[in-house]
Amino acid sequence: MFRTTDLPVADRFDMWQQLLGKAHAPIRLTSEFAGDFRATLRQFNLGAATLWPAEYPQVTWYRPARLVRQADPENCHLTLVLRGSGVAQWDRAERALGEYDFHVNHTSVPYVIHCHPGQHEIIGVDVPKASLGLPWNRVQQVVGQGLPARDGVGILLTQFLTQVARDTDGYAPAEAPRLGLVLTDLVTALFARALDAEEHLSPETRTRNLLLEVKAFIRRNLQDAGLGPSSIAAAHHVSRSHVHRLFRAEGVTIAAYIRAQRLEAARRDLGDASAAAVPIHAIAARCGFRDHATFTRAFRAAYGTTPRDYRHVAVL
Repeated sequence: MFRTTDLPVADRFDMWQQLLGKAHAPIRLTSEFAGDFRATLRQFNLGAATLWPAEYPQVTWYRPARLVRQADPENCHLTLVLRGSGVAQWDRAERALGEYDFHVNHTSVPYVIHCHPGQHEIIGVDVPKASLGLPWNRVQQVVGQGLPARDGVGILLTQFLTQVARDTDGYAPAEAPRLGLVLTDLVTALFARALDAEEHLSPETRTRNLLLEVKAFIRRNLQDAGLGPSSIAAAHHVSRSHVHRLFRAEGVTIAAYIRAQRLEAARRDLGDASAAAVPIHAIAARCGFRDHATFTRAFRAAYGTTPRDYRHVAVL
């Protein structure tokens, strides 16, 4: 975690530029705020992949041919724009960057990105070209494109990136390679969908991505009393036995996973001060528990306290 405000004013801009060069690739920056640059940068090394959330004011990014020749990590890069806008230019092409777009480029080509005035928030992703599960000559067809972050695989990738970036303390260092594998699978699937090339995905990648889709579906439908193997299988056009196999490989049953997600959703709501006026039975119901006594017993077994006592402590 790096905050420019932890440094003397004169050192802030240069240090932020140096750290970006390490997280992504050597780069040159200019900004009208360079004299007192206020920005943050976090870096997650997930095996061979790198994820780096950043917030900053207006800035222009330059990666000229000279810097490409100087150092090329040969990574494919995605930028998820969460706030702000700009224009990317490369190889005589130009594209506007908007919120909740994935912008795709790679470190082997020169580019310029002009950020518009205002505060910007992004999540940068760098994945080695060789790690992608698609031929690079196919992947190059999506370079420069804007891929949707609120549709299909884009939703899963956005959820993954924002969750990892938000829950910094929720992961152990030993989990980094596994998270990097998930990230690479999702990036590959995003490209495959854009290229209409899903048939090129490996069976392992398809299985891992299907499991992520199923888990996301479960989290979106916790309030559905009929949520279970049949509804999950029907929504994803697979058999019930296939859904059971997905979770068996995770060492958990579908019922146990659904129950754990419902309890966690209820715990979050009970700890939310803005929902303090919502009755506990209403929270339980919207998380999929139809019987209050069953919910109370399950909550106590999971967290060692009653829902009422947990709320009392959490919202003080």
